[in-house]
Amino acid sequence: MPIAVQARQVLRHPEFRRYLIARFLVMVASMMMSVVIGWQVWDLTQSTLYLGYAGLAEFIPNILFALPAGQFADRHDRRFILLGCQAAFAVSAAALFLVAISPHPSVWLIFAISALTGLARAYVAPASQSLLPLLVPPEIFPSAVAMAATFMKVASIIGPMIGGFLNAAGTEVVYALSALIFIAAAIMTAGYKTPLVIKGQSEPGLQGLLGGIRYVKTQPIILGSISLDLFAVLLGGATALLPVYASDILHVGSTGLGLLRAAPGAGSAAMAVALSVWPLERGIGPKLLISVAVFGLGTVVFGLSQSLILSLAALVTLGAADMISVVIRQTLVQIRTPNEMRGRVSAINWLFIGASNELGEFESGVTAAWLGTVPAVVLGGIGTLVVAAAWAVMFPSLRQADRMRGDQD
Repeated sequence: MPIAVQARQVLRHPEFRRYLIARFLVMVASMMMSVVIGWQVWDLTQSTLYLGYAGLAEFIPNILFALPAGQFADRHDRRFILLGCQAAFAVSAAALFLVAISPHPSVWLIFAISALTGLARAYVAPASQSLLPLLVPPEIFPSAVAMAATFMKVASIIGPMIGGFLNAAGTEVVYALSALIFIAAAIMTAGYKTPLVIKGQSEPGLQGLLGGIRYVKTQPIILGSISLDLFAVLLGGATALLPVYASDILHVGSTGLGLLRAAPGAGSAAMAVALSVWPLERGIGPKLLISVAVFGLGTVVFGLSQSLILSLAALVTLGAADMISVVIRQTLVQIRTPNEMRGRVSAINWLFIGASNELGEFESGVTAAWLGTVPAVVLGGIGTLVVAAAWAVMFPSLRQADRMRGDQD
C-alpha cells in the first residue's frame, strides 16, 4: 500500500492525532529544556563533572520508579497518567524559569528540578509507549509506529534548534516557552474520548511488579536487544559533553550547540522516513548489531573532529544508526509482548534505554573530568564497538534473528 494512503488511514483516527500532537509537543519542549540546562550548568560551573551530575539527577528517579511506573500503566487509565506527567513537566519548566531570573541561580536547585522531570519521565514512558496499540486498528499499527517515530525525530531536530537560538535571548525565555508547550500538550491529552485502559489488568503487588522482568528473561532476543542498546548508549553517548565541544573545541557558541544537538535527530528522522518506505523485514539481528557498531564508529569520529561540518556529519550518521536500533527494539517489544504486559515490559525497555541516557551523561562527565573531553568520547565509541562484538557472541539467537515475529525466525 502506498505510504500516502497508509498515512491517511492512520490520521483518520482522532485519538491517534491527539497522541501524535501531544508527544510531538512534549518532545520539542523537553529537548529545548535539555539544551538550555546543559548550557546553563556549564556556564555556572565550567565543570564537566557537573554536566554529569545533571544527567544523574534525572537518572536516579528513572531507575527507582521505572518498574512501579510500568505496573501503574498496566492498571490505570493511561490518559490520566499522561496528564499528570505533562503537568509535572510544566511545573518543572516554570520552576527553572524562576531559577533563571533569580540574581544568583543555584546549580543544585537545577539538579533538584531535573529530578522532578526524571520522575515524570519514568511514568510517562511506559504509559505512552504502551498506549499506541489502543488507538489504532491492528492492521495499520505498523504504519502508526513508523509515523510516531518520524514525528518524534522531527521534534528532536526542532527542539534543540529552538532552544539553542532562543537561548541567545535568555534561558528564562526558553523555560517559559517550554512551560506553555507542556500545557498545550496536556490540553491535547485531556481531549481523549475513550478510557485508555487494557482489558486484562496485571496482578497487584510484587508478583505483578516483577512480571515484566520474568517475561523478558524468557525472551533472549528482547533481552539481548535492549541490553545491547543500554551499553551502547551508556558508553557511546556524548550528549552531555556537547556544550564543551560547542564552547571550547569547535567554538560555535549556543547556536552551534543547538545544531549539534539537532544533528542526531536529523539523521534519525531521515532514517525513520527511509524505513517507512523500505521496512526492515529480514536479517533484523545482524542489522541491529551493525547499527550499534556504526553508532560507535560515528562517536569516535565525532570525538576526534575539530570541524563543525565533520562533527555534524558524524552526529547525523550515528543518529541514523540509532534509529535502526530503535525501530528494531520497539517493534520487537510491541509484537512479542502480550497487551496486558506491555506497560511493564515498556518500563523495562525504558529503564534500559531511556534512563541509560542520563547515566551515560554522568559517565561521560566523570570520564571527561578524569581523562579529558576528547579521550572520554573516543574511548566511549570504542567501547560501543567492543559491546557490539561481544553481544554477537553472547546472544546467538539475536545474531541469528531474521524476522520480527518469533514464529517466523
